[in-house]
Formats: sequence, C-alpha cells, structure tokens
Amino acid sequence: MYLGRVVGCVWSTVKDPSLVGQRLLVIQPMTPDLRDSGKQLICLDSTGAGAGETIYWVKGKEASFPFGPAEVIADTTVVGIVDSIHLAKAAAPVKATLAKAVPDKAVPAASPRQGRASAARKGR
Repeated sequence: MYLGRVVGCVWSTVKDPSLVGQRLLVIQPMTPDLRDSGKQLICLDSTGAGAGETIYWVKGKEASFPFGPAEVIADTTVVGIVDSIHLAKAAAPVKATLAKAVPDKAVPAASPRQGRASAARKGR
C-alpha cells in the first residue's frame, strides 16, 4: 500500500463497461512524512474519498479486489482514507569525536579495586 492525496477527479463518458459507475480520482503519491513523491496518477475509488484527503492506494492485481466478484479492470485503486499518521522522529546522527592523545602526560589507568574503594568511600 502507498500513501497519497486526492488532488482531482476524472470524468469520462466513454469507457470500458466494467468502469460504468466507478469514480476515477487523480492522486498525488506521498512519502510517509507527507511530502509529494513521483508523478500524479489515476486511481479507481472504492472508499468515497474527496478532494484533499490523505488516502492509501494499491497497485497491480490487488487493485481489482475491492470490487469483487465483479471483474473490474483496474491497475490502481484507493482502498482507504487515512485519519492520522504517527511517525517516530529519527534521532540525529551522532558524530564520533576522537580524543586528542597527549604523549608527554600519561595518566595511569585506575585498577578495578581502586574504583570500588573510592565508590564505597563516597557512599555509592
């Protein structure tokens, strides 16, 4: 399934008999963060979506499933109207920083025993 927004409709007086009574919508595909992506396309409408609504649509063989058992010729179909979208914000990438080595001032590493003793003195 793909996200999109209804931006218009298509009226056709001459069409395949299986499309009689079916609504055709112009859809602008969108990314999950609601930015336009790709070219606009024509979808059959199985939901009653209106102009400006955010929808989700399918393509391929699945596009004819909402109209079964009738055999409707469809390559793309609107199958749902979106009420809300919740996205987790991605954390900003953290840049690793290298510590500057100071060769003339070596600091001895604390032994595990020293670490425990100092923690005990501090009341931890």
